[in-house]
Order: sequence, then C-alpha cells, then structure tokens
Amino acid sequence: MGTKTVIGADQREWQVKRNIEWSTPATGDEFEHDVDGGRGAALMILSSLFLMWVVVFAWKPAGVNVPWFYILVFILVLGFFPVRWYLRRPWTINAKTQGSYEDGLPAENWTGMVRGIGKAREEMRVVVRSLKTRATPGHADSPLQPVN
Repeated sequence: MGTKTVIGADQREWQVKRNIEWSTPATGDEFEHDVDGGRGAALMILSSLFLMWVVVFAWKPAGVNVPWFYILVFILVLGFFPVRWYLRRPWTINAKTQGSYEDGLPAENWTGMVRGIGKAREEMRVVVRSLKTRATPGHADSPLQPVN
C-alpha cells in the first residue's frame, strides 16, 4: 500500500513498504487456533441478522414513531464492528535492498507484522529513521526480522 525508497547511512538504497493482510496468516504458535468458518458462515450470520432487523421493523405498529437519534445510534452500532475490524487488520512491513557491489555490502530482506494501521505507519517511520541513521531497519525490540 505504501512504498518508500530510502538511502541508508551506508549509501545502500532500501525499498520499505507496508501491505495490509486481509486474512490473518497462521503461525506456528497459533496454527491450531486458526479455525475459521469461512465466508459461508459469515454470510449466513449477516443475512440472518439482516432478516431479524427487517422483521423487527416490519412488525412495528403503524402509530409508532421512531426518533431520529435511535436510527443514528443503530447505524453507529452497526458500523462500529466493521470499522474496528478494518482498523485492526495485520500489516506486513518489508524492507529490502539489493546491496552494494562496490562496497561489498550484501543484499538484505527484513520483514515483520504489526496490527493496526496506526501502528503500521509508526513502525514505517521508525524503520525509515533507523535506515537513515544506523543503516539497518531492525532494532532490539523491532517486529522486523531478517529473512534469508
């Protein structure tokens, strides 16, 4: 989604990018818990919820007037979870360089995952600053790790 080209402190050119992950990748620790009902289950739940609300409003007596702020609260509650789901998606951050033939510096590829768009933007800024000052994208407690 966002890509930046950075010249590191050792004069290597780095490509730093972040991508949203629409499905959470299974890791070794979480593999057994990565059981998902799939799109069919989600579609069935959402359609039954929609049907329930249609029935509730269809059975409303003719003389009942629903205030506008009830409808507003209903829309806000209904929109809260999809917005929260989008904002808390995992993001993959990748920093790679082709290396430098003249200086004998090797090609490197660092990757890591953070959760949330705000955290992804912040980590991207940290990686860019680290490359400009220390010529390496990772630090002691960084989510980025070198990949072979």
